[in-house]
Amino acid sequence: MVLSLGRTLYNLTGRRATGPEVARPARPPGDLIWLHAAELGCARGLRQLALRLVEELGVTVLLTCPEEVPLTADMVYQRPPPDTAAEAKAFLSHWAPALGIMAEGELRPAVLFEAAERRLPMIMVDARQPYFVKEREGWYPGLMRAALQSMRQVLAVDEASARAFRRAGAAEVVVAGRMEEPSAALPCHEPERAALAGLMATRPVWLAVDVPAAEEAAVIAAHRAALRLAHRLLLILVPQEAARAADLAAQMEASEGWTVAQRGLEQEPDAETEVYLPDSAEEYGLWYRLSPITYMGGSLLGDGCARNPMEPAALGSAIIYGPRSGGYGSVFGRLGAAQAARAVGSAGDLGDALSDLLAPDRAARLAQAAWALASDGVEVTERVVGFARDVLDGGK
Repeated sequence: MVLSLGRTLYNLTGRRATGPEVARPARPPGDLIWLHAAELGCARGLRQLALRLVEELGVTVLLTCPEEVPLTADMVYQRPPPDTAAEAKAFLSHWAPALGIMAEGELRPAVLFEAAERRLPMIMVDARQPYFVKEREGWYPGLMRAALQSMRQVLAVDEASARAFRRAGAAEVVVAGRMEEPSAALPCHEPERAALAGLMATRPVWLAVDVPAAEEAAVIAAHRAALRLAHRLLLILVPQEAARAADLAAQMEASEGWTVAQRGLEQEPDAETEVYLPDSAEEYGLWYRLSPITYMGGSLLGDGCARNPMEPAALGSAIIYGPRSGGYGSVFGRLGAAQAARAVGSAGDLGDALSDLLAPDRAARLAQAAWALASDGVEVTERVVGFARDVLDGGK
């Protein structure tokens, strides 16, 4: 077979590509479906699909991602192999998947061409923009078009993404939207929620979660400013280090004159309490349900947001966040695009945003948009599971 110029150049650069040796676990028996994520944020979205494939089709799921991903039963993790012809052949021979599913837009031409030769169906989900695997970027005439045309179907997140894939050469592109993500709605003990809600009655409440020491002053200043507008406002502050609760309580009582209740001392947030300090991060499902507004700690002055912003979104709490997104950049991007969260750039901005969202209608608009985003995508996941079922049944 005479290879195209682009494919020849890609294969030549692949000979110089280096990477860690890829260990392959033993292949479980039975049908196996391969999911590939280019990065960890993308892998989080694929986990719900993996769970559905395992539960409904009884398959094993292989998930490849450059970063290790927490798995559940009947899921296998492997780092993706270098995208060379030899590695692609060895990878597909070892795992023998019935179907390959890539996400967002990363293309691995070597494995796609090998899959085409084996008549292995490959699809792209959550597709935004096609691009070559990062370590193999370059100029390869006609390669992207040929790689995309080897795909059975591309499910784009929106019309702009669909146009990008069509221009690049994809044969069958469908605007499908985003896939369902794992439910971020954390549980809580309902009698406890009802009891605390009764104590808080009709008071306005806001929550600052996983707050590092570097942000404590900013959160205190924001609460001080907001109290001028709503003197009955209650702050639920969950410090990143639970051991900080006692020192924080003493500091706020001495410097601000606030009444502080500590859950670890079995104190309750009564009508005079300005700040309530939980003693554990184990009850976030409870705090999100009680708080119409949530600030994502670590995103302003810390090392980055440590909690998934879809947690408060799934429970109807409006979100405030800073510029340090941690591992949730794509999630915050989606929330921002949907006008489902409020971004702040400084400690002063945090106080302004909080004061603005004390207007119930403004917080409710953000919370509703965030909830809709967190609940979106069920139909797309159903479509992909149905496609996989048809493949296993021999119909695709």
